[in-house]
Amino acid sequence: MTAAIEARDVHKDFRIYHEVNRSVKSAVMRRRRARFEQFEALKGVSFEVPQGSTFGLIGRNGSGKSTLLKCLARILRPEKGQIITRGRMAAMLELGSGFHPELSGRENVFLNASILGLSRREAEEKFDSIVEFAGIEKFIDSPVKNYSSGMYVRLGFSVAIHVEPDVLLVDEVLAVGDEQFQRKCAERFRALHESGRTIVLVSHSMREIREMCDQAVWLDSGVPRVVGPAEHVVREYLEEQDSAQAARTRVLRAGVEVFDGVDGTVLGDLAAGRPWTVRINADVADGTSEVTAHLEVVTGSGTVLVSDRRTLPVDDGGVAARVAMPPLPVLPGEYGVRVHVATADDPDHCVPANAFFLVDGGGRPESVLGGELTWDTGAEVPQSRAS
Repeated sequence: MTAAIEARDVHKDFRIYHEVNRSVKSAVMRRRRARFEQFEALKGVSFEVPQGSTFGLIGRNGSGKSTLLKCLARILRPEKGQIITRGRMAAMLELGSGFHPELSGRENVFLNASILGLSRREAEEKFDSIVEFAGIEKFIDSPVKNYSSGMYVRLGFSVAIHVEPDVLLVDEVLAVGDEQFQRKCAERFRALHESGRTIVLVSHSMREIREMCDQAVWLDSGVPRVVGPAEHVVREYLEEQDSAQAARTRVLRAGVEVFDGVDGTVLGDLAAGRPWTVRINADVADGTSEVTAHLEVVTGSGTVLVSDRRTLPVDDGGVAARVAMPPLPVLPGEYGVRVHVATADDPDHCVPANAFFLVDGGGRPESVLGGELTWDTGAEVPQSRAS
């Protein structure tokens, strides 16, 4: 079967700027070029979309789905690779993006239709159907700036769906409007599919991908993980998501205590010039070999005084560490210890633990806090005694 779209080893990069020269004067005065890093949004994407099929693009936010769709629509040009399309193409990427807020709905129908490739005559022939599908007959001669957001996107969708191209690119637009309008949209897509149109659909709804798509590709950080029948691709994607969720919850519990560093007393008050100890413990799920612990000492207002992160080994389903803390050169007041424990490969999903203590005014040193913290994993704190 002839392919309506062929993507061959497509790469797309963006620049992420950290410092920007906004004018020639700025470049001269700063005497250096803008600083940026290269970000690879697509990394060797290849697939074919047969004519008359519906093809799905799935993946987490930031995986490159919308970037790929814009490359297929020739809005973006790949740095490397080739994209071949056959037939008249229309893209539904941002509904209503061609609308002028001061113009009426009627005027915007003709304006948006011309942007999407319809002639004036074709737009006039489809006008009544466009308005009826959007369900805004009473308001068609009102400026669109007075429309609700739902009315706005319904009209934009209705115009785009009536273009009826050979190839239709759709980015997350089945979620517009209320449930009744969404059903109308789904029915229209099925009609387009049955009439032999080729549709490329981006969606986070796996139900929509399963019901509407013949084939799909799963993008992961710009890389095609799986390409094939939609049911197979969705199943692989959902299984990976379940595994990732399990990994994010492998830390079951975390705790933290603070002790006097000399006699092991559980801290209520701490003399400012006295060493002290933080005890960290956590329970983890079976199969976890190590975790990361991020320790912070903060003031009552949340200012961070100390910050240190370490990777800790798991022993018999748990983690235990003792951290020797240097004396705190601080004013009297309330302070806290915050610890976040996470799996080493996913530090963004963590279990927090907190402890608080008071610093009195005695023995306050003049020096500032310095030096690395001393971590002792698996060590036991001396038997605590009531303060």
